[in-house]
Amino acid sequence: MAELTLLQAINQTLEQQMEKDQSVVVFGEDAGFEGGVFRVTAGLQKKFGEDRVFDTPIAEAAIVGSAIGMAINGLKPVAEIQFSGFMFPGYNQIVTHAARLRNRSRGKYSVPLVIRMPYGGGVRALEHHSESLETLFAHIPGLKLVIPSTPYDAKGLLTAAIQDPDPVIYFEPKRIYRAFKQEVPEKEYKVEIGKAKVVKKGKDMTIVAWGAMMREVDKALKLLDNVDAEVIDLRTIAPMDSQTVIESVKKTGRLLVVQEAVKTLGVASELISRVNEEAFLYLEAPPARVTGHDITVPLPKGEHHHMVDAKRIAYEIKKLKNYEV
Repeated sequence: MAELTLLQAINQTLEQQMEKDQSVVVFGEDAGFEGGVFRVTAGLQKKFGEDRVFDTPIAEAAIVGSAIGMAINGLKPVAEIQFSGFMFPGYNQIVTHAARLRNRSRGKYSVPLVIRMPYGGGVRALEHHSESLETLFAHIPGLKLVIPSTPYDAKGLLTAAIQDPDPVIYFEPKRIYRAFKQEVPEKEYKVEIGKAKVVKKGKDMTIVAWGAMMREVDKALKLLDNVDAEVIDLRTIAPMDSQTVIESVKKTGRLLVVQEAVKTLGVASELISRVNEEAFLYLEAPPARVTGHDITVPLPKGEHHHMVDAKRIAYEIKKLKNYEV
């Protein structure tokens, strides 16, 4: 069992799925010859040729629109949007066609499409390169949205996404592409889409996060003494496994949600609402959240003022634990 970074796990998965299934094709801006800005697709064009791994024009609407056409005609495209903040020209195609074709055709057509997007900050890039836009996809019926936080889950979720008959948005937390390694099985396996993971059991509170924020939560807990938190990696934003969170809150009585995205109308808001609806009488403190600020991501020099870090999370954990009516 090899130790891989999150980036290497994604690359391995793409290679394995392309070897297994001739209908899988990979493409995007610089995704072919260069292997992508972050080299996630490095080596794939050399192995599978330019017909299956190729570069596209700088035209996100064309990338997504072409991918939808491929998907409904028998291929399994894995399209890359270079940064998630670049996806807006293609958002029209994602929302008006990819998400609706199964319903529009009354099941005659499905869209087995994966759209990969590096997302989030922490790499000192510009604003369109650093945003966390998961809410914009989670709000759309017909789309699935997954975000891995470990190399193991990166492989399992991407395998499941490629083999899914419906469109899956696959967000890659670029901040942790090469941050650490983890043992990843060589053989194919799937991580179920729509199922959260209880990473650590505890009794003092429930902490929920996803993507790069999982590492920040881990760092925050190491800064504190005498906090026995139950930690949940949401993994799938849509469909959201709120039931795992609700059952945890019924046990702990306290909830903290950590998201990198801006505060207003975020995934944290939705998750807290669901907990209030189904576990309100179990709560011993108001649910809390740690989020980005409601601003455009600052330029690199000021990015650290916006980013959610371990110190901010630790402060809220301490505050939540000490809350008394």
